[in-house]
Amino acid sequence: QVQLVESGGGLVQAGGSLRLSCAASGRTFRSAAMGWFRQAPGKEREFVATISWSGRGTDYADSVKGRFTISRDNAKNTVYLQMNSLKPEDTAVYYCAAGGALYSSGSYRKVGEYDYWGQGTQVTVSS
Repeated sequence: QVQLVESGGGLVQAGGSLRLSCAASGRTFRSAAMGWFRQAPGKEREFVATISWSGRGTDYADSVKGRFTISRDNAKNTVYLQMNSLKPEDTAVYYCAAGGALYSSGSYRKVGEYDYWGQGTQVTVSS
């Protein structure tokens, strides 16, 4: 069982930066892949980034590649999403998720591949 709590969202101007954090509790965190997803009003939840249990493998959606960086600190049971050069189209509720096969180096990009979800944090980018 894993409980996830996101923080760090807010209102920022286009071109600005935000750092999201996701604090996890539960023993599974350190062996699970972690992902960030986002959902804008009227749209489906979409993949943003994922990181393997070890932190050595990462993958990004094309729309954020080069601007966002996912990282994790297993000692602190926390995963991060550093978001730079933000655009109005990045506005959404951002969710972190835990899942995938334990100790896998695979890339998990689908909502259905994750077992645990946080409550989400709002990110709003003004033009």
